[in-house]
Amino acid sequence: EVILLVLDAVDFLTEQDKRVAGIAHEAGKSVIILVNKWDLVEKDHRTVKEFQERIRFELGFLSYAPVLFVSAKTGQRVERILSEVFQVANEYTRRVSANQLNQLLREAISLHHPPSRKGKQLKLYYITQIKVKPPTFQLWVNDPKLMHFSYQRYLENRIREDFGFTGSPLRFVLRKKTGED
Repeated sequence: EVILLVLDAVDFLTEQDKRVAGIAHEAGKSVIILVNKWDLVEKDHRTVKEFQERIRFELGFLSYAPVLFVSAKTGQRVERILSEVFQVANEYTRRVSANQLNQLLREAISLHHPPSRKGKQLKLYYITQIKVKPPTFQLWVNDPKLMHFSYQRYLENRIREDFGFTGSPLRFVLRKKTGED
């Protein structure tokens, strides 16, 4: 349930690496990015930050995935991998109560109002977590077509800020609120 995406620090990020990363993300698996052969890279005080920025740029869809710089040959930071796997696995199965989620939703809406499209305003009524592996949230709205991807990303970021979910993709199911709900 936890994918270890191993990148070669020397070759950096190949097209095959990107395809494998995309498959893991689309499958809804949790991901840890391992940059191996870190012992072969000439480093200064900016190297880690530069590598992380390049990874985030090239694999922006895996922004939730932690990055570890390791060396299988020297054993550098290899001992941290298993603890990271357990932490990410915990996050992958985390459940958040509807009360907590709806409080977050109210705060998020008050700080940043939902967008409108063609004169129609998106209204968000309720949110609940309906699944783990991957964490999946159902949002009741007035019209799912009014949800812009950027506002959904905003809600995802707010959920991550408050509840973590490190290493896990978050999924959203939009449901139109009817009189029966």
